[in-house]
Amino acid sequence: NSAEACDDFDDNITELAEGADILLPGPDVQTPSPFQRYLLSINLKYGRNLVVRNRRSATSDPYVKFKLEGKQFYKSKVVYKDLNPRWNESFSHPLRDKDHDVELRVYDKNLTADDFMGSSTISLKDLELHKTHELELRLEDPKSKEDDMGVIAVEVRLLFRDATVKRGPRFRPKKKQQNQGPTPRTSDPPKNQLKNQMWTGVLHITLVEGQDLPQYGQGDVYVRFRLGDQKYKSKNLCIQPNPQWREQFDFNQFEDIQEPLQVEVFSKRGRKGTESWGMFEVDVFRLPLNERQLYTHVLDPGRGKLVFLVTLRPCWGVSISDTDNPTLVNQDERDSVMERFSLKNTHQRLHEVGFLQVSVLKANDLPATDINGKSNPFCVIELGNCKLQTHTVNRTVNPEWNKTFTFPIKDIHDVVEVTVFDENGDRCPNLLGKIAIPLLTIQDGQQVCLLLKKEDLGRPSKGTITLVLEVIYNNVRAGVRTFQPKEKKIIEENQKFNKKILARNIYRVRKISTAVLYMLQYIKSCFQWESKQRSLIAFL
Repeated sequence: NSAEACDDFDDNITELAEGADILLPGPDVQTPSPFQRYLLSINLKYGRNLVVRNRRSATSDPYVKFKLEGKQFYKSKVVYKDLNPRWNESFSHPLRDKDHDVELRVYDKNLTADDFMGSSTISLKDLELHKTHELELRLEDPKSKEDDMGVIAVEVRLLFRDATVKRGPRFRPKKKQQNQGPTPRTSDPPKNQLKNQMWTGVLHITLVEGQDLPQYGQGDVYVRFRLGDQKYKSKNLCIQPNPQWREQFDFNQFEDIQEPLQVEVFSKRGRKGTESWGMFEVDVFRLPLNERQLYTHVLDPGRGKLVFLVTLRPCWGVSISDTDNPTLVNQDERDSVMERFSLKNTHQRLHEVGFLQVSVLKANDLPATDINGKSNPFCVIELGNCKLQTHTVNRTVNPEWNKTFTFPIKDIHDVVEVTVFDENGDRCPNLLGKIAIPLLTIQDGQQVCLLLKKEDLGRPSKGTITLVLEVIYNNVRAGVRTFQPKEKKIIEENQKFNKKILARNIYRVRKISTAVLYMLQYIKSCFQWESKQRSLIAFL
Protein backbone atom coordinates (compact mmCIF):
# COMPACT_ATOMS: atom_id res chain seq x y z
CA ASN A 1 0.00 0.00 0.00
CA SER A 2 1.11 3.55 -0.67
CA ALA A 3 1.94 5.96 2.14
CA GLU A 4 -1.13 8.02 1.21
CA ALA A 5 -3.40 5.00 1.65
CA CYS A 6 -1.79 4.26 5.02
CA ASP A 7 -2.48 7.84 6.12
CA ASP A 8 -6.13 7.38 5.12
CA PHE A 9 -6.24 4.18 7.22
CA ASP A 10 -4.92 6.06 10.26
CA ASP A 11 -7.36 8.95 9.78
CA ASN A 12 -10.37 6.64 9.43
CA ILE A 13 -9.49 4.52 12.44
CA THR A 14 -8.97 7.70 14.49
CA GLU A 15 -12.40 8.99 13.43
CA LEU A 16 -13.96 5.66 14.38
CA ALA A 17 -12.30 5.74 17.80
CA GLU A 18 -13.42 9.32 18.43
CA GLY A 19 -16.99 8.65 17.26
CA ALA A 20 -17.27 5.57 19.46
CA ASP A 21 -15.45 7.29 22.33
CA ILE A 22 -12.95 4.45 22.51
CA LEU A 23 -9.19 4.17 22.74
CA LEU A 24 -7.89 1.15 20.87
CA PRO A 25 -5.18 -0.73 22.76
CA GLY A 26 -1.69 -0.21 21.40
CA PRO A 27 0.68 -2.84 20.05
CA ASP A 28 2.74 -2.87 23.26
CA VAL A 29 1.34 -6.25 24.26
CA GLN A 30 3.60 -9.27 24.47
CA THR A 31 3.28 -11.97 21.87
CA PRO A 32 1.94 -15.17 23.47
CA SER A 33 4.39 -18.02 23.81
CA PRO A 34 3.55 -21.62 22.92
CA PHE A 35 4.01 -22.62 26.59
CA GLN A 36 1.05 -20.57 27.82
CA ARG A 37 -1.54 -23.09 28.91
CA TYR A 38 -4.44 -20.83 29.96
CA LEU A 39 -6.50 -18.07 28.39
CA LEU A 40 -7.92 -15.36 30.64
CA SER A 41 -10.98 -13.53 29.29
CA ILE A 42 -12.12 -10.34 31.05
CA ASN A 43 -15.16 -8.17 30.36
CA LEU A 44 -14.71 -4.73 31.94
CA LYS A 45 -18.30 -3.60 32.49
CA TYR A 46 -18.66 -0.47 34.62
CA GLY A 47 -17.53 1.48 37.68
CA ARG A 48 -19.72 2.79 40.47
CA ASN A 49 -19.23 5.64 42.95
CA LEU A 50 -15.65 6.33 41.97
CA VAL A 51 -13.70 9.04 43.80
CA VAL A 52 -13.46 12.67 42.68
CA ARG A 53 -10.06 13.79 41.40
CA ASN A 54 -11.00 16.97 39.49
CA ARG A 55 -12.02 19.32 42.27
CA ARG A 56 -13.22 22.08 39.95
CA SER A 57 -15.84 19.99 38.16
CA ALA A 58 -16.35 17.54 41.06
CA THR A 59 -15.83 14.58 38.74
CA SER A 60 -13.10 12.38 37.17
CA ASP A 61 -11.98 11.00 33.81
CA PRO A 62 -11.35 7.34 34.74
CA TYR A 63 -9.61 4.57 32.81
CA VAL A 64 -8.33 1.16 33.92
CA LYS A 65 -5.00 -0.63 33.55
CA PHE A 66 -4.61 -4.39 33.95
CA LYS A 67 -1.23 -5.75 35.04
CA LEU A 68 0.23 -9.21 35.54
CA GLU A 69 3.58 -9.68 37.29
CA GLY A 70 4.07 -5.93 37.13
CA LYS A 71 3.62 -5.71 33.33
CA GLN A 72 0.63 -4.00 31.73
CA PHE A 73 -1.29 -6.14 29.23
CA TYR A 74 -4.40 -4.01 28.66
CA LYS A 75 -5.51 -0.39 29.00
CA SER A 76 -9.15 0.67 28.67
CA LYS A 77 -10.60 3.75 27.02
CA VAL A 78 -11.08 6.98 28.99
CA VAL A 79 -14.64 7.85 30.06
CA TYR A 80 -14.71 11.60 30.56
CA LYS A 81 -16.46 13.37 33.43
CA ASP A 82 -18.22 10.36 34.91
CA LEU A 83 -18.02 8.80 38.38
CA ASN A 84 -20.18 5.88 37.22
CA PRO A 85 -18.51 5.01 33.89
CA ARG A 86 -19.49 2.19 31.54
CA TRP A 87 -16.65 0.68 29.52
CA ASN A 88 -18.10 -2.52 27.98
CA GLU A 89 -14.71 -3.78 26.83
CA SER A 90 -13.89 -7.46 26.46
CA PHE A 91 -10.36 -8.77 25.98
CA SER A 92 -8.28 -11.90 26.54
CA HIS A 93 -4.71 -12.66 27.59
CA PRO A 94 -2.71 -15.94 27.54
CA LEU A 95 -1.18 -17.25 30.78
CA ARG A 96 1.56 -19.76 31.59
CA ASP A 97 -0.01 -20.60 34.95
CA LYS A 98 -2.57 -19.26 37.40
CA ASP A 99 -0.25 -18.73 40.37
CA HIS A 100 -0.28 -14.93 40.06
CA ASP A 101 -2.92 -12.28 40.68
CA VAL A 102 -4.17 -9.80 38.12
CA GLU A 103 -3.83 -6.23 39.37
CA LEU A 104 -6.47 -3.70 38.35
CA ARG A 105 -5.50 -0.02 38.71
CA VAL A 106 -7.81 2.94 38.04
CA TYR A 107 -6.48 6.38 37.05
CA ASP A 108 -7.89 9.83 36.34
CA LYS A 109 -6.73 11.20 32.97
CA ASN A 110 -4.93 14.54 33.13
CA LEU A 111 -2.90 16.65 30.73
CA THR A 112 0.24 16.04 32.81
CA ALA A 113 0.46 13.25 35.40
CA ASP A 114 -2.58 10.99 35.85
CA ASP A 115 -4.05 10.73 39.36
CA PHE A 116 -4.41 7.36 41.08
CA MET A 117 -8.02 6.40 41.96
CA GLY A 118 -7.53 3.02 43.62
CA SER A 119 -6.66 -0.59 42.82
CA SER A 120 -7.84 -4.13 43.36
CA THR A 121 -6.76 -7.67 42.49
CA ILE A 122 -8.25 -10.76 40.87
CA SER A 123 -6.99 -14.03 42.37
CA LEU A 124 -6.60 -16.51 39.52
CA LYS A 125 -6.16 -19.42 41.94
CA ASP A 126 -9.74 -19.02 43.16
CA LEU A 127 -11.27 -19.08 39.65
CA GLU A 128 -13.07 -22.23 38.53
CA LEU A 129 -12.10 -23.22 35.01
CA HIS A 130 -14.59 -22.74 32.14
CA LYS A 131 -16.98 -20.74 34.33
CA THR A 132 -17.91 -17.06 34.07
CA HIS A 133 -17.41 -15.23 37.37
CA GLU A 134 -19.17 -11.89 37.92
CA LEU A 135 -17.08 -9.83 40.34
CA GLU A 136 -17.45 -6.42 41.95
CA LEU A 137 -13.96 -5.35 42.94
CA ARG A 138 -13.72 -2.78 45.72
CA LEU A 139 -11.02 -0.21 45.07
CA GLU A 140 -8.46 0.58 47.77
CA ASP A 141 -5.53 2.94 48.32
CA PRO A 142 -3.51 2.64 51.54
CA LYS A 143 -2.24 6.21 51.12
CA SER A 144 -5.71 7.73 50.75
CA LYS A 145 -7.92 8.85 53.62
CA GLU A 146 -11.10 8.06 51.67
CA ASP A 147 -13.00 5.09 53.10
CA ASP A 148 -15.07 4.23 50.01
CA MET A 149 -13.29 4.57 46.66
CA GLY A 150 -15.98 2.79 44.65
CA VAL A 151 -16.17 -0.56 42.86
CA ILE A 152 -15.33 -1.93 39.41
CA ALA A 153 -17.59 -4.63 37.91
CA VAL A 154 -15.96 -7.27 35.72
CA GLU A 155 -16.73 -10.69 34.28
CA VAL A 156 -13.82 -13.12 34.37
CA ARG A 157 -13.47 -16.50 32.65
CA LEU A 158 -10.41 -18.78 32.75
CA LEU A 159 -10.01 -21.44 30.06
CA PHE A 160 -7.48 -24.07 29.15
CA ARG A 161 -5.52 -22.72 26.21
CA ASP A 162 -5.88 -26.06 24.36
CA ALA A 163 -9.68 -25.83 24.55
CA THR A 164 -9.66 -22.65 22.46
CA VAL A 165 -7.03 -23.67 19.93
CA LYS A 166 -7.82 -27.29 19.13
CA ARG A 167 -11.26 -27.33 17.59
CA GLY A 168 -13.15 -29.52 15.23
CA PRO A 169 -14.21 -28.47 11.73
CA ARG A 170 -15.34 -24.85 11.74
CA PHE A 171 -17.86 -22.95 9.71
CA ARG A 172 -19.31 -26.12 8.29
CA PRO A 173 -22.93 -25.83 7.15
CA LYS A 174 -25.25 -27.21 9.80
CA LYS A 175 -28.44 -29.11 9.26
CA LYS A 176 -31.45 -26.91 9.70
CA GLN A 177 -33.39 -27.52 12.84
CA GLN A 178 -37.08 -28.21 13.12
CA ASN A 179 -39.21 -25.23 12.23
CA GLN A 180 -40.59 -23.38 15.24
CA GLY A 181 -42.58 -20.49 13.85
CA PRO A 182 -44.73 -18.02 15.71
CA THR A 183 -47.71 -18.58 13.43
CA PRO A 184 -50.00 -21.62 13.63
CA ARG A 185 -49.72 -24.40 11.08
CA THR A 186 -52.22 -26.84 9.77
CA SER A 187 -49.72 -29.67 10.20
CA ASP A 188 -46.45 -30.38 11.95
CA PRO A 189 -43.58 -28.81 10.00
CA PRO A 190 -40.92 -31.07 8.55
CA LYS A 191 -37.35 -30.99 9.79
CA ASN A 192 -35.88 -29.44 6.67
CA GLN A 193 -38.56 -26.84 6.01
CA LEU A 194 -37.36 -23.25 5.85
CA LYS A 195 -37.35 -21.47 9.18
CA ASN A 196 -40.12 -19.12 10.14
CA GLN A 197 -38.69 -16.98 12.91
CA MET A 198 -39.16 -13.56 14.44
CA TRP A 199 -35.91 -11.79 15.22
CA THR A 200 -35.88 -9.76 18.41
CA GLY A 201 -32.72 -7.70 17.90
CA VAL A 202 -30.05 -6.66 15.42
CA LEU A 203 -26.33 -7.10 16.08
CA HIS A 204 -24.38 -4.25 14.48
CA ILE A 205 -20.80 -5.50 14.07
CA THR A 206 -17.75 -3.42 13.10
CA LEU A 207 -14.58 -5.29 12.21
CA VAL A 208 -11.83 -2.79 13.09
CA GLU A 209 -8.30 -4.21 12.84
CA GLY A 210 -5.76 -6.89 13.66
CA GLN A 211 -2.89 -6.31 16.07
CA ASP A 212 0.58 -7.91 16.11
CA LEU A 213 -0.27 -10.40 13.37
CA PRO A 214 2.61 -12.44 11.85
CA GLN A 215 4.36 -10.56 9.06
CA TYR A 216 6.41 -13.36 7.53
CA GLY A 217 5.68 -14.58 4.00
CA GLN A 218 3.21 -13.39 1.40
CA GLY A 219 -0.52 -13.97 1.19
CA ASP A 220 -3.85 -12.66 2.42
CA VAL A 221 -5.66 -12.59 5.75
CA TYR A 222 -9.43 -12.41 6.27
CA VAL A 223 -12.04 -12.93 9.01
CA ARG A 224 -15.23 -14.99 9.08
CA PHE A 225 -18.20 -14.35 11.37
CA ARG A 226 -21.07 -16.76 11.90
CA LEU A 227 -24.27 -16.67 13.94
CA GLY A 228 -26.59 -19.61 13.26
CA ASP A 229 -27.23 -19.71 9.50
CA GLN A 230 -25.95 -16.16 9.03
CA LYS A 231 -22.34 -15.73 7.99
CA TYR A 232 -20.08 -12.93 6.80
CA LYS A 233 -16.62 -12.99 5.22
CA SER A 234 -14.44 -9.89 5.31
CA LYS A 235 -12.37 -8.64 2.41
CA ASN A 236 -8.88 -10.10 1.90
CA LEU A 237 -5.96 -7.92 3.02
CA CYS A 238 -2.25 -8.48 2.51
CA ILE A 239 -0.56 -10.10 5.51
CA GLN A 240 0.79 -7.29 7.69
CA PRO A 241 1.17 -6.63 11.45
CA ASN A 242 -1.87 -4.33 11.74
CA PRO A 243 -4.39 -4.90 8.91
CA GLN A 244 -7.23 -2.34 8.85
CA TRP A 245 -10.62 -3.72 7.75
CA ARG A 246 -13.14 -1.12 9.04
CA GLU A 247 -16.14 -3.12 7.75
CA GLN A 248 -19.66 -2.93 9.14
CA PHE A 249 -22.53 -5.42 8.82
CA ASP A 250 -25.64 -6.63 10.71
CA PHE A 251 -26.77 -10.01 12.01
CA ASN A 252 -30.36 -10.69 13.11
CA GLN A 253 -30.74 -12.14 16.62
CA PHE A 254 -33.42 -14.81 17.13
CA GLU A 255 -34.98 -15.91 20.40
CA ASP A 256 -34.89 -19.67 19.71
CA ILE A 257 -31.26 -19.73 18.53
CA GLN A 258 -28.94 -19.61 21.54
CA GLU A 259 -25.72 -20.12 19.57
CA PRO A 260 -22.76 -17.81 20.24
CA LEU A 261 -21.17 -15.57 17.63
CA GLN A 262 -18.26 -17.47 16.06
CA VAL A 263 -15.23 -15.49 14.86
CA GLU A 264 -12.28 -17.03 13.04
CA VAL A 265 -9.22 -15.52 11.34
CA PHE A 266 -7.74 -17.21 8.25
CA SER A 267 -4.61 -16.74 6.18
CA LYS A 268 -4.34 -17.77 2.54
CA ARG A 269 -0.96 -18.28 0.90
CA GLY A 270 -1.26 -19.02 -2.80
CA ARG A 271 -2.10 -22.62 -3.63
CA LYS A 272 -1.20 -23.91 -0.18
CA GLY A 273 -4.79 -23.44 0.95
CA THR A 274 -6.11 -21.66 4.01
CA GLU A 275 -4.76 -21.80 7.55
CA SER A 276 -6.72 -20.89 10.67
CA TRP A 277 -4.98 -18.40 12.95
CA GLY A 278 -7.50 -18.70 15.75
CA MET A 279 -11.18 -19.08 16.50
CA PHE A 280 -13.23 -17.88 19.47
CA GLU A 281 -16.87 -17.46 20.46
CA VAL A 282 -18.77 -14.44 21.84
CA ASP A 283 -21.89 -14.81 23.97
CA VAL A 284 -24.01 -12.09 22.35
CA PHE A 285 -27.07 -12.88 24.49
CA ARG A 286 -25.44 -11.21 27.49
CA LEU A 287 -24.96 -7.89 25.69
CA PRO A 288 -26.86 -4.84 27.00
CA LEU A 289 -29.07 -2.96 24.55
CA ASN A 290 -27.70 0.06 22.68
CA GLU A 291 -24.29 -0.13 24.35
CA ARG A 292 -21.21 -0.59 22.18
CA GLN A 293 -18.98 -3.47 23.29
CA LEU A 294 -15.29 -3.47 22.34
CA TYR A 295 -13.64 -6.88 21.90
CA THR A 296 -9.87 -7.42 21.77
CA HIS A 297 -9.33 -11.18 21.51
CA VAL A 298 -6.10 -13.14 21.44
CA LEU A 299 -5.69 -15.58 18.52
CA ASP A 300 -3.56 -18.73 18.44
CA PRO A 301 -0.05 -18.46 20.01
CA GLY A 302 2.06 -16.04 18.01
CA ARG A 303 -0.85 -14.95 15.77
CA GLY A 304 -1.70 -11.62 17.41
CA LYS A 305 -5.10 -10.15 18.29
CA LEU A 306 -8.37 -9.14 16.61
CA VAL A 307 -10.30 -5.96 17.46
CA PHE A 308 -14.00 -5.51 16.66
CA LEU A 309 -17.12 -3.78 18.03
CA VAL A 310 -20.59 -5.21 18.65
CA THR A 311 -23.77 -3.25 19.42
CA LEU A 312 -27.12 -4.92 20.15
CA ARG A 313 -30.04 -2.83 18.94
CA PRO A 314 -33.71 -3.57 19.59
CA CYS A 315 -35.70 -4.70 16.58
CA TRP A 316 -38.60 -2.61 15.29
CA GLY A 317 -41.10 -3.19 12.50
CA VAL A 318 -41.19 -7.01 12.35
CA SER A 319 -44.57 -8.70 12.78
CA ILE A 320 -46.91 -11.41 11.49
CA SER A 321 -50.69 -11.03 11.71
CA ASP A 322 -53.91 -11.98 9.96
CA THR A 323 -55.06 -9.85 7.04
CA ASP A 324 -58.17 -8.92 9.03
CA ASN A 325 -56.05 -6.71 11.31
CA PRO A 326 -52.85 -5.52 9.58
CA THR A 327 -50.64 -2.87 11.15
CA LEU A 328 -51.38 0.00 8.75
CA VAL A 329 -55.16 -0.46 8.90
CA ASN A 330 -55.15 0.74 12.51
CA GLN A 331 -55.13 4.54 12.23
CA ASP A 332 -53.13 5.07 15.43
CA GLU A 333 -50.42 2.67 14.31
CA ARG A 334 -50.35 4.20 10.82
CA ASP A 335 -49.95 7.68 12.31
CA SER A 336 -47.13 6.38 14.51
CA VAL A 337 -45.29 4.91 11.50
CA MET A 338 -45.84 8.06 9.44
CA GLU A 339 -44.51 10.18 12.30
CA ARG A 340 -41.45 7.94 12.66
CA PHE A 341 -40.47 8.47 9.00
CA SER A 342 -41.58 12.08 8.59
CA LEU A 343 -39.09 14.65 7.30
CA LYS A 344 -39.00 16.54 10.61
CA ASN A 345 -37.68 13.37 12.34
CA THR A 346 -35.03 12.67 9.70
CA HIS A 347 -32.17 13.25 12.17
CA GLN A 348 -33.42 10.43 14.41
CA ARG A 349 -32.60 6.74 13.74
CA LEU A 350 -30.75 7.34 10.48
CA HIS A 351 -30.30 3.59 9.94
CA GLU A 352 -34.09 3.10 9.63
CA VAL A 353 -35.08 3.99 6.07
CA GLY A 354 -38.69 2.84 5.94
CA PHE A 355 -41.43 0.31 6.62
CA LEU A 356 -42.87 -2.41 4.37
CA GLN A 357 -46.17 -4.25 4.78
CA VAL A 358 -46.88 -7.33 2.64
CA SER A 359 -50.24 -9.14 2.73
CA VAL A 360 -50.09 -12.61 1.17
CA LEU A 361 -53.69 -13.45 0.31
CA LYS A 362 -53.76 -16.51 -1.93
CA ALA A 363 -52.30 -18.41 -4.89
CA ASN A 364 -54.12 -20.03 -7.78
CA ASP A 365 -53.44 -22.90 -10.18
CA LEU A 366 -50.13 -23.96 -8.65
CA PRO A 367 -48.20 -26.97 -10.05
CA ALA A 368 -49.25 -30.33 -8.60
CA THR A 369 -46.42 -32.32 -7.00
CA ASP A 370 -48.32 -35.23 -5.40
CA ILE A 371 -49.74 -38.28 -7.13
CA ASN A 372 -53.26 -37.11 -6.28
CA GLY A 373 -52.74 -33.88 -8.25
CA LYS A 374 -52.34 -31.71 -5.14
CA SER A 375 -49.55 -29.83 -3.33
CA ASN A 376 -48.78 -28.63 0.20
CA PRO A 377 -47.79 -25.00 -0.48
CA PHE A 378 -46.36 -22.37 1.84
CA CYS A 379 -44.94 -18.95 1.02
CA VAL A 380 -41.63 -17.29 2.01
CA ILE A 381 -41.16 -13.50 1.90
CA GLU A 382 -37.61 -12.08 1.83
CA LEU A 383 -36.32 -8.52 2.03
CA GLY A 384 -32.54 -8.35 2.07
CA ASN A 385 -31.41 -10.60 4.92
CA CYS A 386 -34.86 -10.66 6.56
CA LYS A 387 -37.08 -13.68 5.96
CA LEU A 388 -40.57 -14.68 7.17
CA GLN A 389 -43.01 -17.33 5.97
CA THR A 390 -46.65 -18.42 6.09
CA HIS A 391 -48.11 -21.63 7.42
CA THR A 392 -48.60 -24.67 5.14
CA VAL A 393 -51.97 -25.35 3.51
CA ASN A 394 -52.23 -29.09 2.82
CA ARG A 395 -53.53 -30.86 -0.28
CA THR A 396 -54.48 -27.95 -2.53
CA VAL A 397 -53.26 -26.04 -5.58
CA ASN A 398 -55.33 -22.97 -4.66
CA PRO A 399 -54.16 -22.09 -1.12
CA GLU A 400 -55.42 -19.13 0.90
CA TRP A 401 -52.98 -17.88 3.54
CA ASN A 402 -54.39 -14.43 4.42
CA LYS A 403 -51.30 -13.37 6.39
CA THR A 404 -49.72 -9.92 6.71
CA PHE A 405 -46.00 -9.39 7.28
CA THR A 406 -44.09 -6.21 8.13
CA PHE A 407 -40.39 -5.53 7.64
CA PRO A 408 -38.03 -2.64 8.42
CA ILE A 409 -36.46 -1.23 5.24
CA LYS A 410 -32.70 -0.61 5.26
CA ASP A 411 -32.33 0.24 1.56
CA ILE A 412 -35.12 1.59 -0.65
CA HIS A 413 -33.42 -0.05 -3.65
CA ASP A 414 -33.98 -3.54 -2.19
CA VAL A 415 -36.22 -6.10 -3.87
CA VAL A 416 -39.02 -8.07 -2.18
CA GLU A 417 -38.79 -11.75 -3.12
CA VAL A 418 -41.90 -13.92 -2.68
CA THR A 419 -41.33 -17.64 -3.18
CA VAL A 420 -43.90 -20.46 -3.06
CA PHE A 421 -42.66 -23.87 -1.91
CA ASP A 422 -44.20 -27.31 -1.64
CA GLU A 423 -43.69 -28.99 1.73
CA ASN A 424 -41.93 -32.27 1.07
CA GLY A 425 -41.84 -34.21 4.32
CA ASP A 426 -38.33 -34.58 5.73
CA ARG A 427 -36.71 -33.62 2.45
CA CYS A 428 -35.98 -30.15 1.09
CA PRO A 429 -39.10 -28.29 -0.09
CA ASN A 430 -39.77 -28.07 -3.82
CA LEU A 431 -39.91 -24.63 -5.41
CA LEU A 432 -43.23 -23.98 -7.17
CA GLY A 433 -42.70 -20.38 -8.26
CA LYS A 434 -41.11 -17.06 -7.42
CA ILE A 435 -41.56 -13.32 -8.03
CA ALA A 436 -39.39 -10.27 -7.30
CA ILE A 437 -40.79 -6.76 -6.75
CA PRO A 438 -38.53 -3.66 -6.40
CA LEU A 439 -39.66 -1.48 -3.50
CA LEU A 440 -39.73 1.65 -5.67
CA THR A 441 -42.29 0.06 -8.03
CA ILE A 442 -44.84 -0.80 -5.34
CA GLN A 443 -48.25 0.83 -5.70
CA ASP A 444 -49.42 1.37 -2.12
CA GLY A 445 -52.50 -0.49 -0.97
CA GLN A 446 -53.45 -1.95 -4.35
CA GLN A 447 -54.20 -5.66 -4.70
CA VAL A 448 -52.04 -7.22 -7.43
CA CYS A 449 -52.16 -10.66 -9.04
CA LEU A 450 -48.75 -11.67 -10.42
CA LEU A 451 -47.61 -14.59 -12.56
CA LEU A 452 -45.11 -16.89 -10.86
CA LYS A 453 -41.73 -17.52 -12.49
CA LYS A 454 -38.97 -20.10 -12.27
CA GLU A 455 -36.18 -19.79 -9.70
CA ASP A 456 -33.97 -17.75 -12.05
CA LEU A 457 -36.90 -15.34 -12.67
CA GLY A 458 -36.29 -15.70 -16.40
CA ARG A 459 -38.91 -18.24 -17.45
CA PRO A 460 -42.60 -18.33 -16.50
CA SER A 461 -43.93 -20.99 -14.13
CA LYS A 462 -47.45 -22.20 -13.55
CA GLY A 463 -49.80 -20.31 -11.25
CA THR A 464 -50.41 -16.83 -9.84
CA ILE A 465 -50.15 -15.18 -6.42
CA THR A 466 -52.25 -12.33 -5.01
CA LEU A 467 -50.61 -9.70 -2.80
CA VAL A 468 -51.22 -6.29 -1.25
CA LEU A 469 -48.10 -4.21 -0.59
CA GLU A 470 -47.50 -0.82 1.00
CA VAL A 471 -44.28 1.13 1.58
CA ILE A 472 -43.59 4.11 3.84
CA TYR A 473 -40.09 5.62 3.86
CA ASN A 474 -38.10 8.76 4.57
CA ASN A 475 -36.74 10.32 1.37
CA VAL A 476 -33.68 11.90 2.97
CA ARG A 477 -32.56 8.74 4.77
CA ALA A 478 -33.19 6.71 1.61
CA GLY A 479 -31.07 9.15 -0.40
CA VAL A 480 -28.19 8.98 2.09
CA ARG A 481 -28.33 5.18 2.11
CA THR A 482 -28.11 5.13 -1.70
CA PHE A 483 -24.47 6.28 -1.54
CA GLN A 484 -23.46 3.40 0.76
CA PRO A 485 -22.51 -0.11 -0.43
CA LYS A 486 -25.35 -2.57 -0.92
CA GLU A 487 -25.83 -4.99 1.97
CA LYS A 488 -24.39 -8.45 1.33
CA LYS A 489 -26.48 -11.58 1.54
CA ILE A 490 -25.44 -13.23 4.80
CA ILE A 491 -28.06 -15.98 5.25
CA GLU A 492 -26.63 -19.37 4.38
CA GLU A 493 -28.84 -21.63 2.33
CA ASN A 494 -28.51 -25.41 2.28
CA GLN A 495 -28.30 -26.23 -1.40
CA LYS A 496 -30.06 -29.45 -2.33
CA PHE A 497 -28.52 -31.94 -4.75
CA ASN A 498 -29.77 -31.53 -8.32
CA LYS A 499 -29.10 -34.22 -10.93
CA LYS A 500 -29.81 -31.85 -13.82
CA ILE A 501 -27.21 -29.35 -12.63
CA LEU A 502 -24.67 -32.14 -12.11
CA ALA A 503 -25.26 -33.51 -15.63
CA ARG A 504 -25.02 -30.01 -17.12
CA ASN A 505 -21.73 -29.33 -15.33
CA ILE A 506 -20.27 -32.66 -16.46
CA TYR A 507 -21.23 -31.84 -20.05
CA ARG A 508 -19.59 -28.40 -19.76
CA VAL A 509 -16.35 -29.88 -18.40
CA ARG A 510 -16.33 -32.51 -21.15
CA LYS A 511 -16.89 -29.86 -23.82
CA ILE A 512 -14.10 -27.65 -22.49
CA SER A 513 -11.72 -30.64 -22.23
CA THR A 514 -12.45 -31.61 -25.83
CA ALA A 515 -11.76 -28.06 -27.02
CA VAL A 516 -8.45 -27.91 -25.12
CA LEU A 517 -7.40 -31.31 -26.47
CA TYR A 518 -8.23 -30.25 -30.03
CA MET A 519 -6.19 -27.04 -29.60
CA LEU A 520 -3.18 -29.01 -28.34
CA GLN A 521 -3.40 -31.36 -31.32
CA TYR A 522 -3.59 -28.36 -33.68
CA ILE A 523 -0.51 -26.76 -32.13
CA LYS A 524 1.37 -30.08 -32.34
CA SER A 525 0.48 -30.48 -36.03
CA CYS A 526 1.81 -26.97 -36.71
CA PHE A 527 5.17 -27.84 -35.16
CA GLN A 528 5.31 -31.11 -37.12
CA TRP A 529 4.59 -29.28 -40.42
CA GLU A 530 1.80 -31.64 -41.43
CA SER A 531 0.52 -28.80 -43.63
CA LYS A 532 3.20 -26.35 -44.69
CA GLN A 533 0.70 -23.63 -45.57
CA ARG A 534 -1.16 -23.90 -42.27
CA SER A 535 2.09 -24.00 -40.22
CA LEU A 536 3.52 -20.99 -42.05
CA ILE A 537 0.35 -18.94 -41.49
CA ALA A 538 0.23 -19.99 -37.80
CA PHE A 539 3.85 -18.99 -37.18
CA LEU A 540 3.41 -15.67 -39.02
